[in-house]
Amino acid sequence: MPDLITFLIDRLNKNLPGRQSQIKMAPQPVSGGNMRQMEAPEDAYQSSVLVLLFPDEKGKIKLILTLRSNDIDHGGQISFPGGRAEEGETGEETALREAQEEIGIRPEDITIVGELSDLYVNHSNNRVIPIVGYTDHRPEFHLNPLEVEEIFAVELDSLLLKKNLTVEDWNLRSHTYKVPYWDVHRVPLWGATAMMLSEFLDLYREFKSSEFKAH
Repeated sequence: MPDLITFLIDRLNKNLPGRQSQIKMAPQPVSGGNMRQMEAPEDAYQSSVLVLLFPDEKGKIKLILTLRSNDIDHGGQISFPGGRAEEGETGEETALREAQEEIGIRPEDITIVGELSDLYVNHSNNRVIPIVGYTDHRPEFHLNPLEVEEIFAVELDSLLLKKNLTVEDWNLRSHTYKVPYWDVHRVPLWGATAMMLSEFLDLYREFKSSEFKAH
């Protein structure tokens, strides 16, 4: 098992950076818009996503992302595999079920590493739990075209490069926001997915700067 995964198994059981990491990638209002609501109300729906990691042939850790089909919620956007919980499901169970439905990876092929901080997505009233998983090889995917247009992998180190991080003014819901995004695909990686990924990357930076990987 790669040192990063061993590190994460331990680190995800401790205090996480949470909101201070997530907010780095949140759109910020320029004129007339509202600051993002970060705390979920009691009536929020429960959802989970799978942050799935695997090593490539050179041992570099990559992350699985999907481009959502245009006909569903958040269509045409980059996201982690995932969706809304069914009654009685844990966050882990939801993430694994949704990943199997969307990209065809079997739950038994995934090692669960832990959870990141939850994130409230206010316009859909969803409290999203990111579940980190690992598989020791690139999975064989089976795309569900009703939900996913494309499956692709991004090397973690590429997300740390400043050249791949951009901030632009966008018009969102009739207001102007400064929107940070990663330019690593033909579609910008932004919004809730970017906010969850921001926390994960802060942990990855912590791993890279620590002496853990030398042991």
